Amino acid sequence: MDKLLKECSEKLRKLVSDVQGAPYPGSLENELYMIWYEHIQKNAIECFEFLDENIPKEQESDINNTLEQL
Repeated sequence: MDKLLKECSEKLRKLVSDVQGAPYPGSLENELYMIWYEHIQKNAIECFEFLDENIPKEQESDINNTLEQL
């Protein structure tokens, strides 16, 4: 598997795992929820930065061609 595709899949798996592990907030003042929220925001930003750097937003071709180019 291409290095960029592997790195992208690892970041997305981590992000999805973090979302699945979200605590029920009950209240936005809940400390556990705030810790989780800060953590998930950091991971989401990292994923978006990776995508912005490595995968163009406007694609002239379909997704299969883009993945083949990686």
